[in-house]
Amino acid sequence: MNGKSLKLLAIMTVRNEAAFLLEWLAHHRAVGFTDFLIFSNDCQDGTDAMLDHLAAKGQITHVRNDGPYDKGGIQFTALKMADRLDVVKQADWILTLDIDEFVNIHVGDGTLPALISALPEASAITLTWRLFGNDSIKRYQDTPVTETFTACAPEVIHWPWRAAMFKTLYRNDGIYRKLGVHRPRSPDKDRVDQARWFDCAGRELGPDFSTKRLFSDYGRPLFALAQLNHYVLGAMDSFVLKSDRGRVNHTDLMQMDYWVERNFDSDQDRSIHKMSALSRPILQTLKADNTLKHLHEKAVAWRKQRFGILMRQDRFRDLYARLLMTPPTRPLDADTAREMAVFARMGRKS
Repeated sequence: MNGKSLKLLAIMTVRNEAAFLLEWLAHHRAVGFTDFLIFSNDCQDGTDAMLDHLAAKGQITHVRNDGPYDKGGIQFTALKMADRLDVVKQADWILTLDIDEFVNIHVGDGTLPALISALPEASAITLTWRLFGNDSIKRYQDTPVTETFTACAPEVIHWPWRAAMFKTLYRNDGIYRKLGVHRPRSPDKDRVDQARWFDCAGRELGPDFSTKRLFSDYGRPLFALAQLNHYVLGAMDSFVLKSDRGRVNHTDLMQMDYWVERNFDSDQDRSIHKMSALSRPILQTLKADNTLKHLHEKAVAWRKQRFGILMRQDRFRDLYARLLMTPPTRPLDADTAREMAVFARMGRKS
C-alpha cells in the first residue's frame, strides 16, 4: 500500500475547546491525517455544535460522550466506544491526541507518510512530548497557538520523567486490540513479539515498549525525525480555565505542581512553522464557513467571560496570583537529575 492511500486516523476527546479546534484540525490535515474521530462531553462553549457542523460537512466523525462513564474516566470511556467504530477498524495507522498536542515532523516534507517511510519496519513510533511553556503570557488572545508559544524545554531533558512521555503512532494491524491514551493496549500475546517499536531518533526500542512503557528514555536526543509539540499550559487565564474543567481523567483542581513541571522556557522552537504554508489555506477555508466562523467567535467570547466569572472565586483567584508570581522552570542538570532518580528508587522500596 503506498503512502497516498493510507488511512491515517487521529482520535481526540474535547470539552470547551472550540476556540482552538479549527487551528488544530487545519494543522493535522496539513500533516497528513485523512480521518478524525472526535468525542465531546459537557460543552458550554459550543464545541459540540462546531463538531456537529464539521461532521455534517464530512470533515470529521463526531461522537457525543455524555456519560455515564466507566471507572477509568471520560477519555477511557470514549476510547472504549471508539474500539467498536468502523472509522477505527478501517484505519491503517492511529494516533490518539489532545487538543494541546501538535504533531511536528522534521523528516521529508513534514507529513505522516514521510515519517512512516523513514521507519519502514516500524509497527509503532513513539512521538515524544516537547513541552512548551507559558512564555509569560497572562491573557488569552485569539491567535494561533503554534505561533504564540515558542519557548520550550530543551531537547535533552533529565527531569521530570513526565517531560519524556509520548503518544504512539501505530499500525492498526491487529497486534493491539484496544486503543489507549498514550499507547495501544491489549496486545495479542501470540503476536506481540512481532511488534517493532522505534523512537523518533530512529532507534529500535526494547521489548518493554511493546507492552507497557509510557515515556521515552530521558537524557538523550529524541526529536531527529519528529516530536509532539505539547502546548500544555497556554496563557495563564487559559490554565485557570483548564483547572476549572479538571483533568480529563481526574476531577481534582490542577495545581502548581502541574504548572511547575511543565513551564519550561530555556529554548526556542519554531520548527512547526514550516507547516504554515499548508495549514493556513485549510484554516482560511474553515473560517470562510459562516457557521464555523460564528461558533469560533462565540467560543472566544465565552473563554473571556468564563475567566471573569472564575476570578470572583477565591480558589481560582489564588491560583491565578500564584501563576503570576511563579518564574519559569529551570531544567535540572544531569547530576542533580541522577540524584533525584536515586531518591525516587529509594521511595519505591520503602
